[in-house]
Amino acid sequence: MPARLSPRLAAIVDALPLQPHSRVLEIGCGPGAAARAVAARLTTGHILAIDRSASAVDQARAAAAAEIGSGRMSVRQVAAEDFVLEPGEEPYDIVFAVRVGALDGRHPEAGRQALRRIAMATTAAARLFVDGGDPLRALDIPRP
Repeated sequence: MPARLSPRLAAIVDALPLQPHSRVLEIGCGPGAAARAVAARLTTGHILAIDRSASAVDQARAAAAAEIGSGRMSVRQVAAEDFVLEPGEEPYDIVFAVRVGALDGRHPEAGRQALRRIAMATTAAARLFVDGGDPLRALDIPRP
């Protein structure tokens, strides 16, 4: 059953350029409602939902048991500025974050660190979206 989303989160998920095969990274997933909605749109794709909070990750895992079981979703406890791909993990082509201080300008140094980590974990054509647009705005991923 698809996650029940607030109108705001539904608009954000609808605005993502998702394809059935997309590899998506959500930063700051909270209880995972948006990630579950993205997973519902994927067939061969995958979404990794990350959050620095252990309780948020526990909530997301519990709510997404079906999506995780299907292989379309996984959840990991890690801060954006510490994120690295695991051995054998494929890079991501869409990254999004909603209300994440490191990416919305509230914590600039953490943001610079997070952008470096995102650059290392994404494909060359990857796109990064954050809230604050209508409903999303794209951020450049700095490439070395």
